[in-house]
Amino acid sequence: MYVAVKGGEKAIANAHRLLADRRRGNRDLPAIGLDQIVEQLALGVDRVMAEGSLYDRELAALALRQARGDMIEAIFLLRAYRTTLSRFGYSRPIETGEMRIERRISATFKDLPGGQLLGPTFDYTHRLLDPALAGDEAIPEGERISVDDASPPPRVSALLAEEGLVEEDGSVEGDHIADITREPQDYPMGRDGRLQSLARGDEGFLLALAYSTQRGFGRSHPFAGEIRIGEVEVELDVPKLDFAVPLGRVRVTECQMINQFKGSAKAPPQFTRGYGLVFGQSERKAMAMALCDRALRAGELGEETGAPAQDEEFVLSHCDNVQATGFVEHLKLPHYVDFQAELDLVRRMRAAHEAENETVEDQREAAE
Repeated sequence: MYVAVKGGEKAIANAHRLLADRRRGNRDLPAIGLDQIVEQLALGVDRVMAEGSLYDRELAALALRQARGDMIEAIFLLRAYRTTLSRFGYSRPIETGEMRIERRISATFKDLPGGQLLGPTFDYTHRLLDPALAGDEAIPEGERISVDDASPPPRVSALLAEEGLVEEDGSVEGDHIADITREPQDYPMGRDGRLQSLARGDEGFLLALAYSTQRGFGRSHPFAGEIRIGEVEVELDVPKLDFAVPLGRVRVTECQMINQFKGSAKAPPQFTRGYGLVFGQSERKAMAMALCDRALRAGELGEETGAPAQDEEFVLSHCDNVQATGFVEHLKLPHYVDFQAELDLVRRMRAAHEAENETVEDQREAAE
């Protein structure tokens, strides 16, 4: 056992040794491998990748192991590692319409062209602990079916678009796409920058804001138009080649929320969209992101604003958990000089206050 002692660098070194000892755990147990974390804690790995802005399962698993399961610390580690990597280009926009789908559901249409596909989900399970998982029981093989039509199913928004009942897909003005990893945040921010900030924002913070919009702080009455989870191909344009080079596939979660819109001077009554796209299987995060995206569009659509989720600077300045963690946890660092200054100030204010009270009391006694 290691005990931290006074002495600056020596105390810090001992703290690191103690942390390593705790990380190693019981020496009679085999160390958990990165492959086990990737496969068995997959949703935690996906969250670390999404909020760490780096798609690499093994690195995310390493960060989780190093952080002893602390999600935000793992995200911090992965984000820091990401800054050491060189940038050699930008991919083409991924085409989620061509997704190799694992899960696809809609809360707006029961009979979807292409069908509802439940995929891996907790939605229809009892929230009860399963003692069988404490062991290593065999899992029965799932039923496999053949798919005759391999063409991608249409989007739900396309069904509404046939009747002109949903706003058109947004378009990017000009060639410049915001890159929040290289450009400082500046308000007001375009929707491309907002979506990037939300995509790597803290899931819990965005979930709370999304919840607030449904409770009346934003007057949002959304429907889950479509939620998709699956793999999409990433392609890169290479100079002197007439075609894009495929780099591989990544798993993403996409969510389109639709909201009723009463119309304005520029647009008829229709449905508007909120959009979420996140690395990995991160359904709750994608839904929260879509709700926050729609709330932040209130001003653009001429709606009444004032709720926290509709305040762009409030949402985007506070959704990053790496920044939030740094600002909160810096309070643990030595603030001796600052505190001594405040302590001296409070003592002087206290003395002045007591002197003033004594003067008032003397005047009252003299008057009597």
